[in-house]
Amino acid sequence: MAVVAERAFTSRSTLQKIEAGDTSVSIGIYASVLQALGLLDGLSQVADIANDSVGQALASADLPKSVHLRRSTGPSRDG
Repeated sequence: MAVVAERAFTSRSTLQKIEAGDTSVSIGIYASVLQALGLLDGLSQVADIANDSVGQALASADLPKSVHLRRSTGPSRDG
């Protein structure tokens, strides 16, 4: 733990907070720890929508089933 903390430029207590899932630890510290562990490449996958099937299903459910365009009854833009 001391070696990882040193390589991540953080303290052992912060590493303990990360292990405990403490939400007060910044994403920058997480990135530093992932870099120290050689796992930084996986960070980009965290927010990738392709990996979020639940989020995709929820977004699709919120889409309208059909769209109706309104026809204007006033004069056209062309004059």
